[in-house]
Amino acid sequence: MREFLMGNQAIARGAWDAGVNVVCGYPGTPSTEILETVAKQNDGRVYVEWSVNEKAALELAAGAAYAGARALVTMKQVGLNVAADPLMSLAYVGVKGGLVIVAADDPGPISSQTEQDTRQFARFCKIPVFDPQSPQEAYDMVGDAFTLSERIGSPVLLRPTTRVCHGCAVVACADTPKEHAPEGFVRDPARWVIFPRSSYLNHLKIEKRNPELGAEFSRYARNRLSGGGRIGLAAGGVSRAYLKEALRGYEPSVRLLEVATPFPFPEALAETFLRSVDEVWVYEELDPVIERELVTLCGKLHLMIDIHGKLDGSCAQAGENSVEGAAALLGQCLPAYAPPPLPQRPQPPALAVRPPVLCAGCPHRASFYAVKRALHGRKYVACGDIGCYTLGNAMPLDMVDTCLCMGADVTMAQGLRRAEPDRLAVAFIGDSTFFASGITGVINAVYNETDLLLIVLDNSTTAMTGHQPHPGTGITMMGHRKPGLSIEAVLTAVGVGHVATVNPLSLTEAVQAVRDAADLTGVRAVVFRSPCIAVAKGTGTFVVTDRCIHCRKCVTELGCPAIAAQGGEVVIEPSLCFGCGLCAQVCPVKAIERGEVEA
Repeated sequence: MREFLMGNQAIARGAWDAGVNVVCGYPGTPSTEILETVAKQNDGRVYVEWSVNEKAALELAAGAAYAGARALVTMKQVGLNVAADPLMSLAYVGVKGGLVIVAADDPGPISSQTEQDTRQFARFCKIPVFDPQSPQEAYDMVGDAFTLSERIGSPVLLRPTTRVCHGCAVVACADTPKEHAPEGFVRDPARWVIFPRSSYLNHLKIEKRNPELGAEFSRYARNRLSGGGRIGLAAGGVSRAYLKEALRGYEPSVRLLEVATPFPFPEALAETFLRSVDEVWVYEELDPVIERELVTLCGKLHLMIDIHGKLDGSCAQAGENSVEGAAALLGQCLPAYAPPPLPQRPQPPALAVRPPVLCAGCPHRASFYAVKRALHGRKYVACGDIGCYTLGNAMPLDMVDTCLCMGADVTMAQGLRRAEPDRLAVAFIGDSTFFASGITGVINAVYNETDLLLIVLDNSTTAMTGHQPHPGTGITMMGHRKPGLSIEAVLTAVGVGHVATVNPLSLTEAVQAVRDAADLTGVRAVVFRSPCIAVAKGTGTFVVTDRCIHCRKCVTELGCPAIAAQGGEVVIEPSLCFGCGLCAQVCPVKAIERGEVEA
């Protein structure tokens, strides 16, 4: 069966066809569509959930795998940091059922805080990693990873990158999915209870296993050699596809090593490659993982071969690779090389520069503006977090002073408060992030009696990654609906003394709620609750009347993309206006009024 699939859909289909029993994860671009695809086609055979964070997801999957189930966990590369604690121990304890962890890397980075390379993580925790170059390979590798995981009793990583996750291709799929029936958990404390002595013995087993696995990977069909020249090229992941496209017509003049399993490294295959060439050029994203392996192998084998790549500056040290980048590399190593002709495409007109901005009608704009108004004249620091609301740092709001990682807003605010006791510490956190990683920080602040103003931006969804549900919504990926967990109840339960809830689009009430909380001491919270425009219905549009005095306060203080100054006049674009009414409340002469409500 052949289907046209996005890479993430291919991964989901590969898991489905491999008989997966449990799929869980935390949303994060570029991995999100994997779990959503499984959920959409789920007939009840598979248990699917958005877990509260990546650590919870991996631990749930580990429990399922202990009982013999096949489990798939999805996350982006920075989510793997959150899951690192159970992953490191799982590498030692092992599993019974297949456990595949998809950690989607984001070279660029396009939508992430960092450009970390999951291949390095595989070496760090000593488990195998598959590095697909295409949606087809991603589909195939999921099944290979489940089989390998069960055979060696270890979790296995799959590392697609953004262009594999979001690229589309025709994928050959199985006609009939496999069925996998979990054996069930068998009590064996010596195996499943981790102790220092058992970890030491398991570590020895892992160190013995991995070289054997590397030798096996030298025979793995997706690790391969081609060509016959004396100039060697080595590549991994999607960079293999880029290099092969740029090589069209020059294949016989080079020796190409394709590495699909960078750890454990297929040394025997690489040795054959190295002994057949005079020099090597390595093309990979992101770190020089293959390059370092080849350099090390040359040292072990006493081979005098020049190896070029990131380490000597022959390739870019950061960012995405491309066919054009591969052609530039070939231009360095092949004197007669000429890039293959690229398809001629009409050149689109240059687009206007448009920085990231909160949507028109976004309740976060109103929340930031209310806090800014309420704290005017005070000395404060505003700690932000990961989500749409990171954009609160942009002018004219200018209300995010720090942003490190998920959940760090509330704990960083505590450190800043301790360093500067005379400065009010304000922490902004979204509803999904609050449940994912914010509660621990709040408890820490309460326990250690920190003076802190917490602002929870509750827009009733996980907006940044595609509007996934979270514990506050009460909706699960299995289709169940129930009342969501109450943020206010959680805050009260952990000891927050003052908790106020207000609609940020009611500006006067919102400003007063922040002022009241700011005048208190200890940990106090204001919950701004108003739904994201993607999950709520617009309330019409607003228009500027002839009472406008051209002060442009609505433009300069809000930064709403629906409001602009054109030819000296302030106008509101009706196709963008959501009808939140914030601008009407900001206007000093009430020159903005509600227009016609759309049908």
